[in-house]
Amino acid sequence: MRNKLRGLYAITPEQPDGQRLLAEVEAALAGGCRLLQYRDKLRDMPERVRRAHALRDLTRRFGARLLINDDLALAALVDADGAHLGSDDGNLLAARAILGPDKILGASCYADFAAAERATQAGVDYLAFGAVYPSPTKPQAARADLELFRRARAELPIANCAIGGITLANAAPLITAGADLLAVITDLFSAPDIAARATAYQHLFEEARP
Repeated sequence: MRNKLRGLYAITPEQPDGQRLLAEVEAALAGGCRLLQYRDKLRDMPERVRRAHALRDLTRRFGARLLINDDLALAALVDADGAHLGSDDGNLLAARAILGPDKILGASCYADFAAAERATQAGVDYLAFGAVYPSPTKPQAARADLELFRRARAELPIANCAIGGITLANAAPLITAGADLLAVITDLFSAPDIAARATAYQHLFEEARP
């Protein structure tokens, strides 16, 4: 899965306007993003279901993959490509059994390498480390340094993802250190041209190839 999971990993912002959210996500997909996480802590369940279905249609149209944050039931309901779980969002072994072998499962490991080892044994497809930089979304998050990505690349057989305060200006060192995915919210969806910003992130990965 490491070879298949590489590039910009867009995470949806808390956008009150559902139609605007879809337009913003469509721009990111048009710019080359092929992995999207639907993260929504504010909407009620009926609205979350509507948005997840609409995002699923969008990602299919662009040949991209949709993951659902913290909600295995919603992921199953919309036939998403997988789910991402935090440390308090359920047992990873159970999540893998529920999702099956063909869906993507990601886990938040923060700055904890031991947690990353346990998640790897549980069968996840990628490990998310962060915050790598001060994050407007989670300002109190623990910091994950570049050495964590170097160690994960050397010692663990699956993809790793950097998250937290990532911008075009500070992203390149993360890729060099071993990040396979860059999870971005603010710097992508607050950009004046979302499609162009997504393309620029993808180019960072192309430039980093051996």
